[in-house]
Amino acid sequence: MTHSAVPPAAIAADLRANPASSSRWLWWLPRLAFVLFLMAVGALLWLSDRNEAEEQRATLISDMLWLEQDLRFHLTRNEELLGLIGPQLAASASDFEPHARALLTNNSGLVQILWLDPRGGVRQALPVPTGSYLVAEGADAAPSNNAFRLAASLGKVSYSPPYPVVNGDQQFEVHVPVFRDGRLAGVVVGAYSMRRLLEQTVPWWLTERYRIRIIDNSGNTLAARTKVEAIAARLDYQIPFDPPGHGLILHAAPYRAKAPLAPRLLSASLVVLALLVLWSLWSLRRHWTRRLAAEQALLREDAFRQAMENSLQTGMRARDLDGRIIYVNPAFCRMVGWSAAELIGRAPPMPYWADEYLEETRAMHDRILAGEGPAQGFEFKLKRSSGEVLDVLIHEAPLIDAHGRHTGWMSSIVDITESKRAAEYARIQQERLQATARLVTMGEMASSLAHELNQPLAAIAGYTTGCINLIDSGQGGIAELKPALVKCAEQARRAGRIIRRIYEFARRAEPKSEPCDLTSILDEVLMLVEPDARRQQIHIVREAPAQLPPLLGDHVLLAQALLNLVRNGIDAMRDMPAERRTLTVAATCGEAVIHISVADRGGGIAADILPHLFEPFHTTKAEGMGMGLNICRSVVEAHCGRLWHEPHTGGGCIFHVDLPLNA
Repeated sequence: MTHSAVPPAAIAADLRANPASSSRWLWWLPRLAFVLFLMAVGALLWLSDRNEAEEQRATLISDMLWLEQDLRFHLTRNEELLGLIGPQLAASASDFEPHARALLTNNSGLVQILWLDPRGGVRQALPVPTGSYLVAEGADAAPSNNAFRLAASLGKVSYSPPYPVVNGDQQFEVHVPVFRDGRLAGVVVGAYSMRRLLEQTVPWWLTERYRIRIIDNSGNTLAARTKVEAIAARLDYQIPFDPPGHGLILHAAPYRAKAPLAPRLLSASLVVLALLVLWSLWSLRRHWTRRLAAEQALLREDAFRQAMENSLQTGMRARDLDGRIIYVNPAFCRMVGWSAAELIGRAPPMPYWADEYLEETRAMHDRILAGEGPAQGFEFKLKRSSGEVLDVLIHEAPLIDAHGRHTGWMSSIVDITESKRAAEYARIQQERLQATARLVTMGEMASSLAHELNQPLAAIAGYTTGCINLIDSGQGGIAELKPALVKCAEQARRAGRIIRRIYEFARRAEPKSEPCDLTSILDEVLMLVEPDARRQQIHIVREAPAQLPPLLGDHVLLAQALLNLVRNGIDAMRDMPAERRTLTVAATCGEAVIHISVADRGGGIAADILPHLFEPFHTTKAEGMGMGLNICRSVVEAHCGRLWHEPHTGGGCIFHVDLPLNA
């Protein structure tokens, strides 16, 4: 890799002197014209679409006004026909029924006609008001009392609000008062079905264009005549449906029409022609702009490479096949303290080779040039211009030119002097940390010994005191002293075993794996705490089978863990009333585990203590050291078991231990 023969400043000056640079606006002119042309075509299409939409909306409004007038005509005509049913016709069923049936069959939406007397009672009806036109649940009674009273009092035709019927339809009524000799003779009521009104009065050609609906003020659809097609909602139109009124609205929305193909094809052809014109202009300019684009790309690439080289902290070095340096970046120059002018063109030996590693460096240099260098990075020693030796990590890669030929080797070099110093410092700190950890472990072991040896030493002291008392009283014969001395010896051996096993446990050694009889362990534990429990008036209840299956474990550690749990339960009931001092030790055997529970009736464990219950050196006892429960959990977990706590139903707490049989 070599620098360009023509400096970037000379290239920039040549570009400024090139007339093509000053005529660049000629290239932007057809682009601008093309953009304006596309905008004009788009505006033309938008105006055409807008005019089409306005025409469609004008047609919609005209059709809706016609429909509204047609519906009004039908309703007004029916008012007149209903008014012709006089008292004489209504009084006779044979006269009322033909006139009513003629009105019902004239395709005007009527579904029922009734004759009401001046008090509102139904005298004649066709059809009888039963069957499919019964009023739906929750709706007002039909015929409408309010509309009847309004028609009777004003002497004018009145319409009722719409109401639902049981077949899912909506109906409204027209009340036409009939007077005889100036007095109200009755009211003729015509019930309209909104669905049938639209089906019978809206012409087919109108439903081919629009979806016609009758809606209320809330937009709820009461009746509709429509096809299953997409709706152009932005072109909808609505007018009040009066009569019957009561907030009813006649709403129409046109179906979405398919866009005409001819204007789209014409617009597309215009765009294609414009693209062809633009492409021809670009082709004419392409030849004489190619050099300008190449030179601009060269300037950009050179500036980018220079910025990248100046920002790198990794040293880059290129050598040809003979080992001469053909390129170095600023980071490498800063690393070794020599400038690029001093290094480029130099052949081995290099000035940055460390004197004491000269032969080793020469051998590695020859291996790399022969293509036998390490495939991964390797550490090496180099020398600064000040004589200081530095540690570096070097990665070598073949240098391939544009034609795919191997022309040399490219090296990336990272200064790892500080990182190696940091690694050495970390190693020293790790050794110090390990020494500190050993001291902490010794402290934990000493605390554990002091805590765990308290019981056997107290037992030895008690048995020894008993022997002395027997001797002082003159009753200390061999027969009386021997059991106590045997127990003292056993407790001494037990203390020794505790010291040995706790020492092994503190060293994180695996516990012994030998057959253990939990029945004998429970007997031993309860025997040890019985004198203390009797002295504190604590009743110990043992709920365990006569024989538990053996499991593999450490007899001493299991006994010590259970002893700690039992003694904690005794200590928890020290200040309780005598009737509550009951400690229950239970054991059950399942298919795969032996479950042991120790339940006391003490004061329980405070909520703020629970998160730290099994932490070392955390205790609520004035004389405690906080190691008991921590040791218990460590022993149980070392036997692949589980230890947990839960509050006792009657007060106090229960500690549960699960020990697997096949661990």
